[in-house]
Amino acid sequence: MRMSDQRMYERVLASDASYNGRFFLGVLTTGIYCLPGCTARKPKRENVRFFPTCEAARATGLRPCKKCFPDDFAQGADPVLESIEALVAEIRRDPVAFHDTRTIVRRSGFGSSRVFELFRLHYHQTPADLLLRARIAHARTALLATSAPLTEVAANAGFESLSVFHEHFRRLTGLTPGDYRKLSRGASFTIHLPTGYPLPYLRRALSRDGHSVNEHLAGDGYTCATRINDRPALVSFQLADETIEVAASPDNVAVHQMVSGLLGLGQDANGFARLAQKLGLARLVRGRPGLRISQTHSVFDGLLWSIVGQQINFPFACQLRRRLIELAGTPLDHGLIAPPAAAAVAALKPADLIALKFSRQKAAYVIDVARLVVEGNLDLHALAQGSATRAERTLLDIRGLGPWSVNYLMMRALGFADCVPYGDTGVTSGLQALFKLEQRPDVDATRRLMAVFAPYRSLATAHLWQFNQPMPT
Repeated sequence: MRMSDQRMYERVLASDASYNGRFFLGVLTTGIYCLPGCTARKPKRENVRFFPTCEAARATGLRPCKKCFPDDFAQGADPVLESIEALVAEIRRDPVAFHDTRTIVRRSGFGSSRVFELFRLHYHQTPADLLLRARIAHARTALLATSAPLTEVAANAGFESLSVFHEHFRRLTGLTPGDYRKLSRGASFTIHLPTGYPLPYLRRALSRDGHSVNEHLAGDGYTCATRINDRPALVSFQLADETIEVAASPDNVAVHQMVSGLLGLGQDANGFARLAQKLGLARLVRGRPGLRISQTHSVFDGLLWSIVGQQINFPFACQLRRRLIELAGTPLDHGLIAPPAAAAVAALKPADLIALKFSRQKAAYVIDVARLVVEGNLDLHALAQGSATRAERTLLDIRGLGPWSVNYLMMRALGFADCVPYGDTGVTSGLQALFKLEQRPDVDATRRLMAVFAPYRSLATAHLWQFNQPMPT
């Protein structure tokens, strides 16, 4: 059924990218045509015409927008995204070749403002932050692969001084460079928490399923059965006010990466707290300015959870997840069960999950997505390393993954900083309370209200989830 002009105009005002390609917008006063999701200034209704194709728009004398490139989208190409992805790959491959953000701007071929806009849009980072993280990644590889002095490692990664290297390395990893190098020795290690880290909220996140079969928090001791490099493994650590003491493991490097994700060390919690205060919304972060999103143990674990948790309440979602782990996981010590590998889920039949109270549709989605991973048609590692735009487009093309699931997965498993799981009741309830609204906002209103929190909408989501909850002790 054809959408009404009014409906299409509403999608344009909402910059709803999910309608890109379903129709094209012509602006008679400027003589251009755009995608519905174009972020350019919105035209008045009387100056707009709608077209089913780019060809129909061009036939009336309109030309394509140079901001959203509708022709490229219609042809399945995105040269601007591809050029930014190529630039980011070059930065990550050789960060020392980029002295600062001005070097990135010159190499890009775009203007400074445009480069910042594109990095924020496609990677949810500023060019400076992406360059810093590329340098840290380069240094981490060198620390484990060579015995070079720390001064040499720092210089080869592009750091101008050893003190700056130490400061940034410890902030993003919780370890000094020297301690990170010791991970390969297989001993226990201690992660240093950022100042003001809200440990009670981490405890809440680690124990949100009180009947979990794969993780257990008792006092300050946490143990989980997980998969490290796709092998079942137990990971244990002790919580303290300023440190996390992690037990030794045969693969400390991978365990450190997982624990860092659980702690959310790479997230700019202080930056979001400053933004909230600047917006006059300090009450959103009151009592927890250092709150971070606790990442899932693995991307595949997050992928399963994003499907299992669709359109059902949280307790039932936890129950279904436990049943799936019990069915296809690997029993380990302490009565814990490691979540299943993709191959184990792919080998199931829908009837196996239907017997566990999965809906027929949900059972099919879970098994089908596992088969995509096993067959190599969904590269989860590539999603985590690539752009947010590429990840979102790839995931939205998968049957069973809608906007809520995709944004939840991008935020909690892939670690992207500017996502909103639209339609999430925790988000809408939090917004209603925060802005004192008469009723919970719909998706369009949520999009407008959350826009002020860019580029920290993932952290804004985390705070909204906690806004109506009692503070943990």
